[in-house]
Amino acid sequence: MIYMEDNTGLQFVDTNVLVYAHDVSAGRKHEISKKLLKELWDTRKGCLSTQVLQEFYVTITKKVKKPLSPSQASQIISSLGVWKLDIPDVGDILEAIKISQRYIISFWDSLIICSAINLNCDIIWSEDLNSEQCFGKVKVINPFSIYR
Repeated sequence: MIYMEDNTGLQFVDTNVLVYAHDVSAGRKHEISKKLLKELWDTRKGCLSTQVLQEFYVTITKKVKKPLSPSQASQIISSLGVWKLDIPDVGDILEAIKISQRYIISFWDSLIICSAINLNCDIIWSEDLNSEQCFGKVKVINPFSIYR
């Protein structure tokens, strides 16, 4: 088990973790991400946003060593449709701008944080943000720094 405590609530998956789970050329990161996604699936604690799904599609079909076909990527996205999903609106975009300015991080990372907050997540799984940093009640954890 990766980081599933009984008292841990919903957990948001950033694009990089989702991509690694489906990128067979990603080695150790593939194995860790795949295991994490399975646990989130089994416990029904996994959360995503439309931003993550869009970024996943572009990355997994165009930017990895062994890209998936659009059809394969579409099937994965369709299956993830049962997860809790945030659909950012204008208010979220404005909030992400504030988060970006407050923490000096990219707008896109701020929008991920905003989505995790909207879904009442306890954790964001990401390698792009500072592991162990908290944004309100949401804590960022890098699964690749925990499991070597």
